This record gives sequence, structure tokens and C-alpha cells, in this order.
Amino acid sequence: MNLKSLKNKPSFKIATNIYVIILTIFVFWMLFLDENSYLTHREFNKEIKELETWIDYHQKKIKKDKETIEKLKDSLQLERYAREKYLMKKENEDIYIIEFDTIQK
Repeated sequence: MNLKSLKNKPSFKIATNIYVIILTIFVFWMLFLDENSYLTHREFNKEIKELETWIDYHQKKIKKDKETIEKLKDSLQLERYAREKYLMKKENEDIYIIEFDTIQK
């Protein structure tokens, strides 16, 4: 196979066309080297998913805290919450803390 027979092939003519060469360089540049490349967009999409998960977690936590605040508007519930969470007590009252040790095998 010599150079003359290689030049006559249609695939060689297409591959050496200046427009095809420029288009190939442009596509390669846009996919891998540009500031807004596919790789950069993939990283941004991953970060967006992580942030959406973070937002969902905090929205659920806010909802739970709002429910707790609504419950604490009742004075009996407020007293119960203070006793359980902060170990508060009334006058002349003793508090006993019981801890359960779990046995793990």
C-alpha cells in the first residue's frame, strides 16, 4: 500500500478535510479542556445532588423542631421536656438516672 492509493480512499479524504479536523479539535476542546467542559459539569451536578440532600435533611429537621415548639407551648409538655432533656426537677425532688448497658456479641 503506497501513499497514492491511501490518498484515493474516501475515509482518508474525509479525515484530512480541514473542516473535519477543526471540528474534531473543537469538540475535544469543549469536552475536556474548556472551563465549561463535560467533566466540570459532571462535578457540579454531583455537588448539586449533595446540596439537595443536605437541604432535604435540614428541612426535615426544621419540620421536626417546629413540631417540638408547638408541643412545648403547653406548660405540661414544657415541664416534661425540661425534666427529660435537661434533668430539671422540682423542689424537694430527687432524680435517679438509670443507664442501660447493652451487651454486644
